[in-house]
Amino acid sequence: MHKKLFIPGPVSVKPDVLEKMATPMIGHRSKDASALQRRISDKLRKLFYTEEEILLSTTSGSGLMEGAIRSCTAKRAAVFSVGAFGKRWYEMAVSNNVPADLFEVEWGQATTPEMVEEALSTGKYDLVTITHNETSTGVMNPIEEISKVIKKYPDVVWCVDAVSSAGGSKIEVDKLGIDICITSTQKALGLPPGLAICTFSKKAVERAKQVPHRGYYLDLLSLYDYIQKKDYQYPSTPSLSHMFALDYQLDKIFEEGLDNRFARHIEMAEYVRAWAKKHFALFADERYLSNTLTTISNTRNIDIAELNKELGKRGFQISNGYGKMKDKTFRIAHMADYTLDDVKEVLGHIEDILKL
Repeated sequence: MHKKLFIPGPVSVKPDVLEKMATPMIGHRSKDASALQRRISDKLRKLFYTEEEILLSTTSGSGLMEGAIRSCTAKRAAVFSVGAFGKRWYEMAVSNNVPADLFEVEWGQATTPEMVEEALSTGKYDLVTITHNETSTGVMNPIEEISKVIKKYPDVVWCVDAVSSAGGSKIEVDKLGIDICITSTQKALGLPPGLAICTFSKKAVERAKQVPHRGYYLDLLSLYDYIQKKDYQYPSTPSLSHMFALDYQLDKIFEEGLDNRFARHIEMAEYVRAWAKKHFALFADERYLSNTLTTISNTRNIDIAELNKELGKRGFQISNGYGKMKDKTFRIAHMADYTLDDVKEVLGHIEDILKL
């Protein structure tokens, strides 16, 4: 049975979008491929509110995260973590022999501008990573306020993990001064997994030129240089199937309207939050709640695996808590192409199963 997925990703994908994945192949060195990839980049610039370059990578979002911290750290990286995926950026740095320090907060809390100011004021760091939306905890970091701090340090390259928020929350990349903003297809963009996307500022380009060992496949400067020289083609064979679907889905996103899309995500989020507070409790600090996923404290000590088993029989799936929060929390995603009616449907089934 096909299940409607209310998990942090992959998300459920509309049938017409899936059909675009089956578009017949074209040569990846053809003019048609260049036109496709250039068209996608132009649309993504609108989505990210940027005039900077767009890079595509046939990886998960983690691929571009690793590429960013390896390609653009010349001195030392400050990695701010509010959960499992923020910490992953630090693990990537260590694995690639990139000097980095980890700044963690208690799960459920956010990275504050004051924390970033304290770190950058030391002068030790030339790259900062921030998780915009942390799916392990349901925290959305205040990047608007954080941007005001980072702008005081013009030599610092700012990397943002927007894997689970871009396309569902407004991120004005140029206004905020973000140098590398990363997402991937299987979250709020509403596509199958397999393609990662990032913005790449001129500052990031110049920084990468100062880094001698940027890797090979995930060398962001190599990707950037290649598409400039080869008219929006890539060094390695890209996933054309994803690009066909992304090109189509972006048209659907703009047809809905970005402001309408963001408002729909907030509407779903507010409904799930109210439901969680009525029947359980919110896990994250209420000042910093995600617009694409809600992490709920398991205050009733329900058997989450059993709940999901029963939901599965009805054609739905939610997510248990992540890592150390397994069984202590559960998570309900509300992103991509779902509507408030979809959210009400799955919550109604949970109420019925649990006799709430």
